[in-house]
Amino acid sequence: MKVRDVMTTRVISVRSTDSILHAVRLMLQNRISGLPVLNENEELVGIVTEGDFLRRTETGTEKKRSRWLEVFLGPGRLAEEYVHSHARTVGDVMTPDPYTVSEDTALEETVTLMERDGIKRVPVTRENRVVGIVSRANLLHALARMAPTAPKVKPQDSTIRQKLISELEHQKWAPMALINIVVQDGMVDLWGSITDEREREALVVAAQNIPGVKGVRDHLVWTEPMTGVALGPGGALLR
Repeated sequence: MKVRDVMTTRVISVRSTDSILHAVRLMLQNRISGLPVLNENEELVGIVTEGDFLRRTETGTEKKRSRWLEVFLGPGRLAEEYVHSHARTVGDVMTPDPYTVSEDTALEETVTLMERDGIKRVPVTRENRVVGIVSRANLLHALARMAPTAPKVKPQDSTIRQKLISELEHQKWAPMALINIVVQDGMVDLWGSITDEREREALVVAAQNIPGVKGVRDHLVWTEPMTGVALGPGGALLR
């Protein structure tokens, strides 16, 4: 399998000049833990994750060390930590020049990269423009559909997936940044989150209307905004 077979194509991103508060709100609103960072030319320049916001002066969680340890670390390291906990823009706290993969990168190579460097998501780029993102969740969704000796993705499955993605990208209601689509042997599995329970049926119908689809399996999760209760297919309560 290739990255293009599992990646999320609708990517939520921020600019390096955006405020940290804006990035935090995007993560919370879309229930994601990382964002690609773009410059004014829409080129990838970094990535910011929830870990970059854990040590902040607003919450009183900035690092505090004994005086002797501060002497050991030196002023450069302390200055860097100060910027990370007090900066106001994404560009000051992001990880610059992140690892990337292409649409044609093999999943095996991508997994090796994630495992080796302990990263949870990798931007997918074409000429330094972000065209998708592949995360550990994307890989788990693919794995859940694959037998231990799974064959390569059939051309028809790839076509079904691309046609469904294309259809949903034209629908304003479709939460493309929150869902992942896996197709094997004509069976479509829908994974991820929805923002309104009515989106569930619409996504299933869209998949059923793609030529070649043999069936649709719904794994989507909706979180009730007032109570925080997570509901799966058929209103099943999820813990």
